[in-house]
Amino acid sequence: MHTVFITGAAGYVGAMLVEKFAARPDVEKVIGLDKEPMPESFAQIPKLVYIHANTADAWQEEVGKYAPDIIVHTAWQIREIYGDHALTWKWNIDGSDNVFDFALKNAYVDRLIHFSTVASYGAFPDNTTEHRYTEMEPFRKTDYLYAEEKRITEEHLEERYEKSDKHTAVSIVRPAAITGPRGRFMRIRFGLQSALSGTLKQEKSLVYNLVAAMTAWVPVTPKWLRQYIHEDDIAGLVERLAFGPRVDGYEAFNASPPGPAVYGKDMAKAVGKRMLLVQPWMVRLPFFVFWHLTRGKIPTAKGSWKGYSYPIAVDGGKATRMLGYRYQYESFDAFYYTNGFYESYVPKEFVNHKA
Repeated sequence: MHTVFITGAAGYVGAMLVEKFAARPDVEKVIGLDKEPMPESFAQIPKLVYIHANTADAWQEEVGKYAPDIIVHTAWQIREIYGDHALTWKWNIDGSDNVFDFALKNAYVDRLIHFSTVASYGAFPDNTTEHRYTEMEPFRKTDYLYAEEKRITEEHLEERYEKSDKHTAVSIVRPAAITGPRGRFMRIRFGLQSALSGTLKQEKSLVYNLVAAMTAWVPVTPKWLRQYIHEDDIAGLVERLAFGPRVDGYEAFNASPPGPAVYGKDMAKAVGKRMLLVQPWMVRLPFFVFWHLTRGKIPTAKGSWKGYSYPIAVDGGKATRMLGYRYQYESFDAFYYTNGFYESYVPKEFVNHKA
């Protein structure tokens, strides 16, 4: 029987894993940690022990009482806190270091799964739409804080692992953009998909209405592309790493399905709008204005405009070759259709099921 420790348990990915893993007969207990209060839906999960704390806090003694053999680290302050880089660093870097030290120093921890991102490969003008980054290629420094902190965190993890006795198997998951019914309809947030699909029109804010007006067309830069991975595939891949045959050593896995990426014309088709070709500088300006105008409420932090302007496409085939994991959804299907474990939560007027 397993005891699983999940950080970021109230977040998008963390909450899915809590629900999915608690339903497994071979899991005795799930320890969930998050800086946010426990979601109401978790009250119906008897296996769950919820700890309301930040990873940067002192939680180790409490979690240690349960001796988890599997740790999944999803906790992250994705959206930069306006004017407070020090707090973001503390939560993300120091908090992650705490999790890594706990996993690598306690003999009862058999597996550590850490969530990273493909953004850390770096969005630069010389990137091409044809190249697919593999796990063998290094991350690059960038001025986009989210990608940069993820890069630094991976460096810290590798350094700690090399100094450890290596009893803990470490797997790193680097997902493309995660989407699906849960993310699109149960956890509506400001994001590219919600902005282009018109979800933001529900907001009463003048700024949000301005964003909705600006996305009446789909603005696309010459090299624009996206890769999407379905939330069911993320949960399935992590489940394989956590409970399948042990992946010894230290391994990283890009999490992105095979097949074509989503290009500008595909995005326009998906949201029923026309495409408008724009240049990168035309993206950079509104990102700067909205970041300061909304004091970070709209996530357009420094450097984030590059991710909309220059492509980062990855090869996610290692998960299939090494783990035998078969993706259920291609990139466009994950973005466009409402298929999935959480489809029952989709309002009838939005159901778009692929047969």
